[in-house]
Amino acid sequence: MAEVLLETGLILAALALAGTVARGLGQSVIPFYVVSGMLMGPFVLGRLDVPAVAGYAIELQPYITLLAELGIVFLLFFLGLEFSLERLVESSERIAKAGTLDLAVNLPAGIVVALALGWSLLEALVLGGIVYVSSSAVITKSLIDLGWIANDESNPILGTLVYEDLFIAFYLAVLSAVLLGGGELAAIAVDVGTAMAFLLVLVGSVHFGARYFERFLDVDSEEMFVLRAVAITVLVAGFALAIGVSEAVAAFFVGMAFSGTDHLHDLERRLIPLRDVFAAVFFFWIGIRTDPAVFPAVAGIIAVLVLVTAPTKLFTGFVGGRLYGLDDRRNVRVGLGMITRGEFSLIIAAIATDAVIGGTVLTETIPAVAVGYVLVMSILGTMLMQYSPFFERFVLNEGPVPE
Repeated sequence: MAEVLLETGLILAALALAGTVARGLGQSVIPFYVVSGMLMGPFVLGRLDVPAVAGYAIELQPYITLLAELGIVFLLFFLGLEFSLERLVESSERIAKAGTLDLAVNLPAGIVVALALGWSLLEALVLGGIVYVSSSAVITKSLIDLGWIANDESNPILGTLVYEDLFIAFYLAVLSAVLLGGGELAAIAVDVGTAMAFLLVLVGSVHFGARYFERFLDVDSEEMFVLRAVAITVLVAGFALAIGVSEAVAAFFVGMAFSGTDHLHDLERRLIPLRDVFAAVFFFWIGIRTDPAVFPAVAGIIAVLVLVTAPTKLFTGFVGGRLYGLDDRRNVRVGLGMITRGEFSLIIAAIATDAVIGGTVLTETIPAVAVGYVLVMSILGTMLMQYSPFFERFVLNEGPVPE
């Protein structure tokens, strides 16, 4: 326990230092959190031939993974708070159009690159999923940090993220069954059926259970309020993960359920500190899993993917903003906001690592590509959002930039 407590203190200290540096430079904290995890991990600090220094390297431990999972859960919970079911239904046509365009362009982009490399169709479909899905966690955090969450450009961004999260829930169920179960049709059918049934239950709970969620949080004690909100969120997310459904998608629906109550502002005020701490550990977790030594071998593939998929996301995001009736200034923000990749790409890579079918491309090359790609795109995406006024002026060359 002493070792766990010391490691936790080192992680929080590293995150505090990284955040301080980021704020001092006027940058988003997210890439700095990721890099701090990489530097403090076994692949950088742990390899130094100085025992007094290397001894402070952080190994990937189950408790770190747990804290990172809670980061994903609360980031998506807060995303759900911003997107009520009524708002989802009202925007369903625009979400469907923007989301389908995003899927139709970006998933094939990864598939085409993989096939051009001579990979199999299965390997191409895995890479397609990795480059298709934007990071709900990272983008949501960036929207909050930049103050965009209440702006018009957040609507197509959040709507497309919802579309992606729902699609990826189905995609992960099928992918897990194929790669981990050897591709048996019976296993695929059971997993997909379970996922779809659970998602329908969640949707039904959001639609019909608003008054119960209202009463559940209707307590005088702030302590009980926080405990109840955290308990139901983590419990539902954990149950979802246990039956093979994305915990992130489940947490999103729980947040959506609470968004229709009178407790929305109290939830945001009381749980934001909790979300921010766990989210910081999540980004650290991404870094600690990253071995920089694998990058040279796959650097060419990563470069091609970045050059191909950053523009495709920018294009589909820009057009998606137009489908929402936004002006081109905000459409630029939408396009830049969708570039970041993150947690779901890493989850897909983790499934590929444990695949019982296929060869080294699935179990070694694709995971290495995914980690490098996510690191580059998480840094690139957050920086592009940070400097969006430059691109707005560059594209339009006129007038003031909207706040």
